[in-house]
Amino acid sequence: MKLIFRQKIFSILDSYDVYSENGNTAFKVKGQLAVKHKLKIYDPQGNELGQVNEKMISITPTFDLYENGKKIGSIKKKLFKLIGTSYSIDSLGWTAKGNFVEWDYSIHDSNGNLVATLGKQLLNVTDTYVLDIVNPQDALHVLMFVIAIDAEKCSRNKNNG
Repeated sequence: MKLIFRQKIFSILDSYDVYSENGNTAFKVKGQLAVKHKLKIYDPQGNELGQVNEKMISITPTFDLYENGKKIGSIKKKLFKLIGTSYSIDSLGWTAKGNFVEWDYSIHDSNGNLVATLGKQLLNVTDTYVLDIVNPQDALHVLMFVIAIDAEKCSRNKNNG
C-alpha cells in the first residue's frame, strides 16, 4: 500500500493531506494550537482516528500516540547514532532508521521484518513523503511515525535558526 503525505502550502498550524496511490484522500492531519506539536488524524469523513502529541519535557524528542482517545505508546528518538537517525516505537516493538540526511527511513518490527519504507520527495514546494506500507492495517501507525519525525525536524529547525 502506498500513501502520499503532503503538507498544505498555506497553513498556519501543521496541516497535511494524505492520499492513496490512486489520488483519493486517505487521511487528514490537522495541527492544534499548543506550545509543542499536537496533531490529530482524521479519516476522509472527518472522524478522529488518532493523535500525536510532542512531550513537553524529555531528554530526547518524544511523542505520545493516541488511538481512539487512548494512549497506545510513544515514539522516541534515540540519543546517540553516528550516522543517520533512529527511533523506537515502543508499543509496537518497531524501530525506524533514517539515512544521514533524514529523508529516507525504513521501519522494522521486533523480528526484523520490514513494516514500511518512507522517502521524502525533493522537488516539491512543501514537505512530501511517499509511504510504502507492507500491511495496510499498519497505515495509521506508520502515518503517526511520519508525523512525529516531521514535527521533530520542524522543532529542531526552529531551535537552530
